[in-house]
Amino acid sequence: MSLRDHDRYVSLTMEFRCNLKCVHCMIEGTMDRLAPTPDATFERVLADQRDTGRWDGLVLTGSEVTLRRDLPELARKARAAGFKHIRIQTHGMALGRPGFADRLVEAGIDEFFVSVAGSDRESHDRITQVPGAWDKMMAGLQHLERYDHVRIITNTVVTTESFRLLPDLVAALGHLKNLVQMEFWNFFPMAETDEKGLAARHADIRPYLLAAIEACRARKRFVEVKHFPQCLLGAYQDALVNAQPMLVIDPEFWTEFDRNGFHACPHRAVCPSTECLGLTEAYRAKFGDERGLLDPSRVVLPDRGAAT
Repeated sequence: MSLRDHDRYVSLTMEFRCNLKCVHCMIEGTMDRLAPTPDATFERVLADQRDTGRWDGLVLTGSEVTLRRDLPELARKARAAGFKHIRIQTHGMALGRPGFADRLVEAGIDEFFVSVAGSDRESHDRITQVPGAWDKMMAGLQHLERYDHVRIITNTVVTTESFRLLPDLVAALGHLKNLVQMEFWNFFPMAETDEKGLAARHADIRPYLLAAIEACRARKRFVEVKHFPQCLLGAYQDALVNAQPMLVIDPEFWTEFDRNGFHACPHRAVCPSTECLGLTEAYRAKFGDERGLLDPSRVVLPDRGAAT
Protein backbone atom coordinates (compact mmCIF):
# COMPACT_ATOMS: atom_id res chain seq x y z
CA MET A 1 0.00 0.00 0.00
CA SER A 2 1.32 3.43 -0.99
CA LEU A 3 1.65 6.15 1.62
CA ARG A 4 -0.27 8.29 -0.84
CA ASP A 5 -3.41 6.17 -0.48
CA HIS A 6 -4.95 8.70 1.90
CA ASP A 7 -8.45 7.37 1.31
CA ARG A 8 -7.33 4.05 2.79
CA TYR A 9 -6.68 5.70 6.19
CA VAL A 10 -8.96 7.22 8.80
CA SER A 11 -7.58 9.72 11.31
CA LEU A 12 -8.89 10.17 14.86
CA THR A 13 -7.97 13.19 16.99
CA MET A 14 -7.44 11.58 20.38
CA GLU A 15 -5.75 14.31 22.44
CA PHE A 16 -5.60 18.13 22.56
CA ARG A 17 -2.88 18.63 25.15
CA CYS A 18 0.69 19.33 24.03
CA ASN A 19 4.02 19.81 25.79
CA LEU A 20 5.65 21.84 23.02
CA LYS A 21 4.97 25.51 22.30
CA CYS A 22 5.59 25.65 18.55
CA VAL A 23 5.45 29.19 17.23
CA HIS A 24 3.46 27.99 14.20
CA CYS A 25 0.81 26.03 16.14
CA MET A 26 -2.47 26.38 14.27
CA ILE A 27 -4.77 25.51 17.17
CA GLU A 28 -3.05 27.07 20.18
CA GLY A 29 -6.07 29.27 20.81
CA THR A 30 -8.52 26.38 20.69
CA MET A 31 -6.73 23.51 22.46
CA ASP A 32 -8.40 24.37 25.75
CA ARG A 33 -11.90 24.04 24.29
CA LEU A 34 -11.65 21.40 21.56
CA ALA A 35 -12.60 17.93 22.76
CA PRO A 36 -10.79 14.73 21.78
CA THR A 37 -12.64 11.96 20.00
CA PRO A 38 -14.98 10.32 22.53
CA ASP A 39 -14.37 6.70 23.46
CA ALA A 40 -17.77 5.80 22.01
CA THR A 41 -16.79 7.22 18.62
CA PHE A 42 -13.48 5.34 18.71
CA GLU A 43 -15.35 2.11 19.41
CA ARG A 44 -17.79 2.81 16.54
CA VAL A 45 -14.89 3.25 14.13
CA LEU A 46 -13.40 -0.06 15.31
CA ALA A 47 -16.77 -1.79 14.91
CA ASP A 48 -17.11 -0.36 11.41
CA GLN A 49 -13.65 -1.67 10.53
CA ARG A 50 -14.46 -5.13 11.87
CA ASP A 51 -17.67 -5.23 9.84
CA THR A 52 -16.48 -3.69 6.57
CA GLY A 53 -12.67 -3.65 6.47
CA ARG A 54 -13.00 -0.37 4.58
CA TRP A 55 -9.65 1.03 5.73
CA ASP A 56 -6.11 -0.26 5.74
CA GLY A 57 -4.70 2.17 8.26
CA LEU A 58 -5.66 4.16 11.35
CA VAL A 59 -3.98 7.43 12.32
CA LEU A 60 -4.03 8.36 16.00
CA THR A 61 -3.37 12.07 16.20
CA GLY A 62 -3.92 15.15 18.30
CA SER A 63 -1.92 18.02 19.59
CA GLU A 64 0.35 15.33 21.10
CA VAL A 65 -1.08 11.84 21.17
CA THR A 66 1.80 10.31 23.19
CA LEU A 67 0.38 12.11 26.23
CA ARG A 68 -2.37 9.47 26.22
CA ARG A 69 -1.33 6.87 28.77
CA ASP A 70 -3.59 4.33 27.08
CA LEU A 71 -2.00 4.80 23.64
CA PRO A 72 -0.66 1.22 23.48
CA GLU A 73 -4.10 -0.11 24.39
CA LEU A 74 -5.73 2.02 21.66
CA ALA A 75 -3.30 0.54 19.16
CA ARG A 76 -3.94 -3.01 20.29
CA LYS A 77 -7.68 -2.54 19.95
CA ALA A 78 -7.24 -1.10 16.47
CA ARG A 79 -5.09 -4.03 15.37
CA ALA A 80 -7.66 -6.46 16.75
CA ALA A 81 -10.34 -4.66 14.72
CA GLY A 82 -8.46 -5.40 11.50
CA PHE A 83 -6.35 -2.31 10.79
CA LYS A 84 -3.18 -3.37 8.95
CA HIS A 85 -1.27 -0.21 9.85
CA ILE A 86 -1.40 2.01 12.91
CA ARG A 87 0.20 5.44 12.60
CA ILE A 88 0.73 8.03 15.29
CA GLN A 89 1.31 11.71 14.62
CA THR A 90 3.77 13.02 17.20
CA HIS A 91 6.54 15.50 17.95
CA GLY A 92 8.67 12.47 18.77
CA MET A 93 10.09 13.58 22.13
CA ALA A 94 8.66 10.62 24.02
CA LEU A 95 10.04 8.05 21.57
CA GLY A 96 13.52 8.25 23.08
CA ARG A 97 12.35 7.32 26.58
CA PRO A 98 13.63 3.87 27.58
CA GLY A 99 11.08 1.27 26.60
CA PHE A 100 8.36 3.66 25.40
CA ALA A 101 8.81 3.28 21.64
CA ASP A 102 9.21 -0.48 22.14
CA ARG A 103 5.84 -0.68 23.88
CA LEU A 104 4.22 1.22 21.02
CA VAL A 105 5.73 -1.04 18.38
CA GLU A 106 4.78 -4.14 20.37
CA ALA A 107 1.21 -2.82 20.55
CA GLY A 108 1.06 -2.66 16.75
CA ILE A 109 2.12 0.87 15.83
CA ASP A 110 4.25 0.58 12.69
CA GLU A 111 4.14 4.12 11.24
CA PHE A 112 5.46 7.20 13.00
CA PHE A 113 4.59 10.60 11.54
CA VAL A 114 7.03 12.91 13.30
CA SER A 115 7.04 16.72 13.27
CA VAL A 116 10.51 18.17 12.66
CA ALA A 117 10.55 21.94 13.06
CA GLY A 118 14.17 22.78 12.30
CA SER A 119 17.38 21.43 10.83
CA ASP A 120 19.43 21.25 14.04
CA ARG A 121 19.24 21.60 17.80
CA GLU A 122 19.26 25.40 17.80
CA SER A 123 16.56 25.94 15.17
CA HIS A 124 14.27 23.09 16.24
CA ASP A 125 14.34 24.06 19.91
CA ARG A 126 13.84 27.73 19.04
CA ILE A 127 10.79 27.03 16.90
CA THR A 128 9.26 24.54 19.35
CA GLN A 129 10.25 26.78 22.29
CA VAL A 130 11.31 23.79 24.38
CA PRO A 131 15.01 23.22 25.12
CA GLY A 132 16.05 19.63 24.48
CA ALA A 133 13.22 18.91 22.02
CA TRP A 134 15.63 18.15 19.15
CA ASP A 135 17.81 15.76 21.12
CA LYS A 136 14.83 13.81 22.44
CA MET A 137 13.20 13.61 19.02
CA MET A 138 16.42 12.51 17.31
CA ALA A 139 17.00 9.86 19.98
CA GLY A 140 13.52 8.53 19.29
CA LEU A 141 14.01 8.43 15.54
CA GLN A 142 17.30 6.64 15.98
CA HIS A 143 15.70 4.11 18.32
CA LEU A 144 13.06 3.25 15.71
CA GLU A 145 15.84 2.27 13.32
CA ARG A 146 16.11 -1.11 15.07
CA TYR A 147 12.74 -2.18 13.63
CA ASP A 148 12.86 -3.19 9.98
CA HIS A 149 9.08 -3.06 9.53
CA VAL A 150 8.61 0.44 10.95
CA ARG A 151 8.13 3.36 8.58
CA ILE A 152 8.95 6.95 9.54
CA ILE A 153 7.38 9.99 7.90
CA THR A 154 8.40 13.52 8.82
CA ASN A 155 6.42 16.71 8.57
CA THR A 156 7.89 20.20 8.54
CA VAL A 157 5.80 23.38 8.67
CA VAL A 158 7.27 25.94 6.27
CA THR A 159 7.34 29.40 7.82
CA THR A 160 9.52 32.51 7.84
CA GLU A 161 11.43 30.73 10.63
CA SER A 162 12.09 27.52 8.72
CA PHE A 163 11.99 27.81 4.94
CA ARG A 164 15.71 28.47 4.55
CA LEU A 165 16.44 25.37 6.65
CA LEU A 166 14.70 22.83 4.40
CA PRO A 167 17.71 21.48 2.44
CA ASP A 168 19.79 21.23 5.64
CA LEU A 169 16.90 19.45 7.36
CA VAL A 170 16.84 16.78 4.64
CA ALA A 171 20.59 16.33 5.08
CA ALA A 172 20.33 16.15 8.89
CA LEU A 173 17.94 13.19 8.61
CA GLY A 174 19.77 11.56 5.73
CA HIS A 175 21.11 8.68 7.82
CA LEU A 176 17.70 7.30 8.81
CA LYS A 177 16.97 4.18 6.76
CA ASN A 178 13.37 3.91 8.03
CA LEU A 179 12.55 7.45 6.92
CA VAL A 180 10.58 6.80 3.75
CA GLN A 181 8.69 10.07 3.24
CA MET A 182 9.16 13.75 4.05
CA GLU A 183 6.32 16.25 3.97
CA PHE A 184 6.54 20.04 3.75
CA TRP A 185 3.39 21.89 4.78
CA ASN A 186 3.37 25.56 3.86
CA PHE A 187 2.11 27.53 6.85
CA PHE A 188 -1.24 29.29 6.91
CA PRO A 189 -2.92 30.92 9.92
CA MET A 190 -6.48 29.90 10.66
CA ALA A 191 -7.40 33.55 10.43
CA GLU A 192 -7.77 36.32 7.89
CA THR A 193 -4.42 37.92 8.73
CA ASP A 194 -0.92 36.73 9.60
CA GLU A 195 -0.62 38.23 13.06
CA LYS A 196 2.57 36.30 13.91
CA GLY A 197 4.36 37.17 10.67
CA LEU A 198 5.06 33.50 9.92
CA ALA A 199 3.75 33.31 6.35
CA ALA A 200 6.64 33.58 3.90
CA ARG A 201 6.37 34.76 0.33
CA HIS A 202 6.11 31.87 -2.13
CA ALA A 203 8.86 33.28 -4.31
CA ASP A 204 11.21 33.27 -1.30
CA ILE A 205 10.28 29.73 -0.27
CA ARG A 206 10.52 28.25 -3.76
CA PRO A 207 14.31 27.73 -4.22
CA TYR A 208 14.73 26.14 -0.79
CA LEU A 209 11.66 23.95 -1.20
CA LEU A 210 12.74 22.72 -4.64
CA ALA A 211 16.23 21.96 -3.32
CA ALA A 212 14.72 19.96 -0.45
CA ILE A 213 12.49 17.97 -2.82
CA GLU A 214 15.47 17.22 -5.05
CA ALA A 215 17.52 16.10 -2.05
CA CYS A 216 14.73 13.81 -0.86
CA ARG A 217 14.36 12.17 -4.23
CA ALA A 218 18.11 11.69 -4.50
CA ARG A 219 17.74 9.61 -1.31
CA LYS A 220 14.81 7.65 -2.84
CA ARG A 221 12.33 9.18 -0.41
CA PHE A 222 8.78 10.10 -1.22
CA VAL A 223 7.81 13.74 -0.86
CA GLU A 224 4.51 15.49 -0.24
CA VAL A 225 4.12 19.25 -0.43
CA LYS A 226 0.97 20.87 0.88
CA HIS A 227 -0.59 24.33 0.56
CA PHE A 228 1.88 25.61 -2.07
CA PRO A 229 0.93 26.79 -5.59
CA GLN A 230 1.39 24.01 -8.12
CA CYS A 231 2.60 26.30 -10.88
CA LEU A 232 5.61 27.30 -8.76
CA LEU A 233 6.90 23.76 -8.27
CA GLY A 234 8.43 23.41 -11.73
CA ALA A 235 9.48 19.84 -12.49
CA TYR A 236 8.30 18.74 -9.04
CA GLN A 237 4.59 19.51 -9.43
CA ASP A 238 3.70 15.88 -8.82
CA ALA A 239 4.91 16.30 -5.22
CA LEU A 240 1.89 18.50 -4.46
CA VAL A 241 -0.62 16.38 -2.54
CA ASN A 242 -3.27 18.22 -0.55
CA ALA A 243 -5.34 15.11 0.12
CA GLN A 244 -5.60 13.86 3.69
CA PRO A 245 -7.14 10.84 5.40
CA MET A 246 -10.71 11.26 6.59
CA LEU A 247 -10.39 13.20 9.84
CA VAL A 248 -12.58 12.70 12.89
CA ILE A 249 -12.25 15.85 14.99
CA ASP A 250 -14.30 18.21 17.12
CA PRO A 251 -16.58 20.02 14.60
CA GLU A 252 -15.60 23.38 16.07
CA PHE A 253 -12.18 22.91 14.47
CA TRP A 254 -13.69 23.35 11.01
CA THR A 255 -15.28 26.65 11.98
CA GLU A 256 -11.80 27.97 12.71
CA PHE A 257 -10.21 26.23 9.74
CA ASP A 258 -12.57 27.77 7.22
CA ARG A 259 -11.32 31.24 8.12
CA ASN A 260 -8.20 30.56 6.02
CA GLY A 261 -10.06 31.32 2.79
CA PHE A 262 -8.16 29.02 0.44
CA HIS A 263 -8.69 29.04 -3.36
CA ALA A 264 -8.28 32.81 -3.72
CA CYS A 265 -6.14 32.67 -6.89
CA PRO A 266 -6.59 35.31 -9.63
CA HIS A 267 -6.18 32.57 -12.27
CA ARG A 268 -8.50 30.03 -10.73
CA ALA A 269 -11.05 30.21 -13.56
CA VAL A 270 -8.50 29.12 -16.17
CA CYS A 271 -6.07 27.00 -14.15
CA PRO A 272 -6.22 23.26 -15.02
CA SER A 273 -4.95 22.13 -11.62
CA THR A 274 -7.28 20.02 -9.50
CA GLU A 275 -4.77 19.80 -6.63
CA CYS A 276 -3.74 23.40 -5.99
CA LEU A 277 -5.45 25.31 -3.17
CA GLY A 278 -4.35 28.73 -4.39
CA LEU A 279 -3.81 31.49 -1.85
CA THR A 280 -5.26 32.12 1.59
CA GLU A 281 -6.88 35.33 2.77
CA ALA A 282 -3.96 35.98 5.12
CA TYR A 283 -1.43 35.53 2.30
CA ARG A 284 -3.28 37.94 0.00
CA ALA A 285 -3.60 40.50 2.78
CA LYS A 286 0.16 40.35 3.30
CA PHE A 287 1.56 39.94 -0.23
CA GLY A 288 -1.27 40.69 -2.65
CA ASP A 289 -2.78 38.27 -5.16
CA GLU A 290 0.54 37.43 -6.89
CA ARG A 291 -1.06 37.53 -10.35
CA GLY A 292 2.33 38.27 -11.90
CA LEU A 293 4.01 35.35 -10.13
CA LEU A 294 1.38 32.64 -10.53
CA ASP A 295 1.05 31.24 -14.04
CA PRO A 296 -1.53 28.57 -14.88
CA SER A 297 0.19 27.89 -18.22
CA ARG A 298 3.03 26.25 -16.27
CA VAL A 299 0.75 23.69 -14.63
CA VAL A 300 1.45 20.11 -15.69
CA LEU A 301 -1.08 17.56 -14.55
CA PRO A 302 0.98 14.92 -12.70
CA ASP A 303 1.25 11.24 -13.38
CA ARG A 304 0.13 9.82 -10.03
CA GLY A 305 1.72 6.52 -10.95
CA ALA A 306 5.18 8.05 -10.82
CA ALA A 307 7.48 7.75 -7.80
CA THR A 308 7.46 10.98 -5.84
